[in-house]
Amino acid sequence: MSMGRARGVVLFGMNGHLIEVEADVGRALPAFILLGLPDASLRESQDRIRSAAKNAGLDLPARRLTVNLLPASLPKSGSVLDLAILMSAWAADGKVSGTAEVVFLAELGLDGRLRPVRGVLPSVAAAQAAGAQTVVVAVENAQEAALVPGMTVLAGSHVGQVVTSFASAALKPRVRDSLGLERWGAERSADTGAVLDPHREANAAQDHLGPFLSGNDGEGPLGDPGPDLAEVRGQEEARFALELAAAGGHHLLLIGAPGAGKTMLAERMSGILPPLDDQAAMEATAIESISADPRTVTRLRRVPPFQAPHHSASMAAIVGGGARIARPGAVTRAHQGVLFLDEAPEFPRPALDALRQPLETGRISLHRSAGSVTYPARFQLVLAANPCPCGLNVGSGTRCRCSVAQRRNYMARLSGPLLDRIDLQIQVDRPRSAAAALGPPGESSAAVRARVLDARAAQAERLRRWGLRTNSQAPMQLLTGELKLPAGSTRDIDDALDKASISLRGYLRVLRLAWTIADLMDQGRPGVDEVDAALQLRQRSQTH
Repeated sequence: MSMGRARGVVLFGMNGHLIEVEADVGRALPAFILLGLPDASLRESQDRIRSAAKNAGLDLPARRLTVNLLPASLPKSGSVLDLAILMSAWAADGKVSGTAEVVFLAELGLDGRLRPVRGVLPSVAAAQAAGAQTVVVAVENAQEAALVPGMTVLAGSHVGQVVTSFASAALKPRVRDSLGLERWGAERSADTGAVLDPHREANAAQDHLGPFLSGNDGEGPLGDPGPDLAEVRGQEEARFALELAAAGGHHLLLIGAPGAGKTMLAERMSGILPPLDDQAAMEATAIESISADPRTVTRLRRVPPFQAPHHSASMAAIVGGGARIARPGAVTRAHQGVLFLDEAPEFPRPALDALRQPLETGRISLHRSAGSVTYPARFQLVLAANPCPCGLNVGSGTRCRCSVAQRRNYMARLSGPLLDRIDLQIQVDRPRSAAAALGPPGESSAAVRARVLDARAAQAERLRRWGLRTNSQAPMQLLTGELKLPAGSTRDIDDALDKASISLRGYLRVLRLAWTIADLMDQGRPGVDEVDAALQLRQRSQTH
């Protein structure tokens, strides 16, 4: 009897689990036994592995082959363990060696090709956190895997290259003229080929993602920032609200007639947000890794993501879902960026109300039959809505055709608890003249982003001692404690709270917004004017 070992990784949500793959070749009738709670898709790997081994010229042994996936109590699925299973089987048969401490992440084609898989970035990060130092991936995943500094990445396009690199002493004469795997790793950047420093310090992070920084180190292209805010003519109040939202991390509701420019404004939100730092970029790229085509993830995402699902999207598409292990939805793909819901009242009411949990906690927990997963979902929500079904009720100069009941029912689709979590609620009117609509270009996204960066820097400096970064994260205890404003400055919101015209949550959000206004105005702390402006901007859509 002989044993072979290799390693793989399976993902549950964003969390990677290192899998020990054991193979035993016994003296019994030929069979392929797969143990360790594999699902149906993983059981199919048996036939893929046999065909790949045959087409590589190294058939599996014609004996009983038992493969055990540890920990045995953890459910496993997908094709990411194909290569690890094959290498452990060959190791048990004496064809390869040195595989016990190596992590193999690739799907196998019947002809022996290595095919890319999703989730390589969080998988490699989890493998390194578990002590692994070498990973083998398909060549299409090499740049993504190399985003984890300090990890040696070996990449190839065919399983024959893997055999060449790990051939045992008995097999080496047969493969000595064959091409081995290409070496990537900490010394080579996936973006520029520059030398990396694997010993850089990094911020601590959730799960396994924090300590692993990109080779581009924030240098080089940031990606496409999207359309420019200069294309928006007029709309000074709405532009200021957009700038406020970006500066403090606040949520925004735009209400106005069709053609007023709500969508145009929202689509320019990402362009005025600060570029993602190393920690945020790693998180956003890891989410892209498990959601997108694996061949498209080649560098860290530095531009905040922008997600704009159609109003016909289901709740599963928005918050995430799936039959066994839930996959991420739009709220997770918008993590560290913007989630824009155009025609918000047209979205299913349950989908809108499902946003309330991630708006408060910054994560979404999804429970399914095979287990529960928690995905990060810290995004800025931007909603756009018409004032009524016909869209002509407010500020358009056109006669509205809707009844009072129709208007009330239409806006009631946005529930009170959801609206209470929106910091800025702005009325966007159509331009009232050709001069306003066709006037000179507005301020560019770059100019606005410079002010946003200054405001963010002021917030970070003020809130650093509490481990916070933006005003939108400041809790009530802080804003009514060490950062409490004088009674004269909060007179208006105190009265509004006493009269129950705002909730305690609304009171907190007005205070947060007032601090952001002060930061944009380069003031040390908000006064009565800033607090009053914050209250008006929160209730602007309700005053028409």
